[in-house]
Amino acid sequence: MSEVRRPVLTELEPGTEIFARTFTVDRARLVRYAGASGDFNPIHYSDRVAHEVGLPGVIAHGMATMGLAGAAVEDWAQDPGAVVDLGVRFTRPVEVPDPGAAEVEVVGTVGAVDLAAGSVRVDLRVTSGGTSVLAKAQAVVRLA
Repeated sequence: MSEVRRPVLTELEPGTEIFARTFTVDRARLVRYAGASGDFNPIHYSDRVAHEVGLPGVIAHGMATMGLAGAAVEDWAQDPGAVVDLGVRFTRPVEVPDPGAAEVEVVGTVGAVDLAAGSVRVDLRVTSGGTSVLAKAQAVVRLA
């Protein structure tokens, strides 16, 4: 088994795609997230309530979607402590069918490299079903 090499700041160039990751989001994942976060809003588990408030069905927690984007960056950096900033705008919810699951795709691209600060800005494209679910999604990663 080969060892994965950590990213090297001087080898990164703006515009380069550096990772793509797909996460599966099912109702069980929503239950686990609700328990961990304390967010038991019924739009995240009840189709009836989701429909009553005008949603197409149960949706994933926005912060869970943001967390998946962050996890993809952490995996790439190979150090969760290296991610010093993560920001997003929530644009569309991730619909989670039952039965079944939704897929959340996270693609990271080098946005800018700051050699003096030892950091890279990673621009994130986060989609589900081909639709953008997070906008202005960016992370700053400090690399040794």
